[in-house]
Amino acid sequence: MKFYSTNFVFKFAWDQVSSAYWNRYPNPWSLHVLSEDVLSRTVEDDKLKTKRLLTKTNRLPKWGERFVSSRIACIVEESIVDPIAKTLTTYTRNITYKTLMVVEEKCVYAVNPQNKEWTTCEKQSWVSSDVYGFARAIEAFGVERYKKNAKKAIKGLEHIMEKLYTPERPPRPPTLPLPQSNMMA
Repeated sequence: MKFYSTNFVFKFAWDQVSSAYWNRYPNPWSLHVLSEDVLSRTVEDDKLKTKRLLTKTNRLPKWGERFVSSRIACIVEESIVDPIAKTLTTYTRNITYKTLMVVEEKCVYAVNPQNKEWTTCEKQSWVSSDVYGFARAIEAFGVERYKKNAKKAIKGLEHIMEKLYTPERPPRPPTLPLPQSNMMA
């Protein structure tokens, strides 16, 4: 099993990030996401708990095509929004390609301790494979792909937040030519 962890700071308030999270698809960095469906949603102990199914296209390397035939990946995402503690915690895992590799992710979005107007996202992932003789190589590949996709996910969410919360700048007025003086010297 391989483990990877990273942190990112969004220069947006927690309530903005947690609200934008539900509107992050589509965006220019997630064109591979085909659908997102809510399987269940409940409120328990003042926390919103949601389970969703996401379907994505997934380009495989040539060697991966030997193990799986479909290019559609299904992901289960479970999330807990705690408005009192101001945390959004998500857990995702693939439910397809499990014979090749399992990727599990935990993300915690919380108020940044250094700046209360910003939000910190801590991402952790675990990649494991049971393919005899190839597990270590598959896990290394999985971690590298995860790193690339994690960067795209951050960019995609930032894009949505900028669209939602950054006011558009008014267009600059055209530059007018300076009036010509008719005075003769």
